[in-house]
Amino acid sequence: MKHKFAKGFFLGTLMTVSAVCGSVVAFKKSYIEPVETKVEEINDNRRKANRKRHSAHQG
Repeated sequence: MKHKFAKGFFLGTLMTVSAVCGSVVAFKKSYIEPVETKVEEINDNRRKANRKRHSAHQG
């Protein structure tokens, strides 16, 4: 009886930890990475606009 309880306890703990890790990875992939890529795009567009603004006044 003791071994069944310990085996079940550790298996349940392992499954719970893996479910939490999977949820964290899914959250990162679906929410955090798209925000980071959007910020990078905005910064790239800002740099391009600054270059255009400065080159327009070079005459």
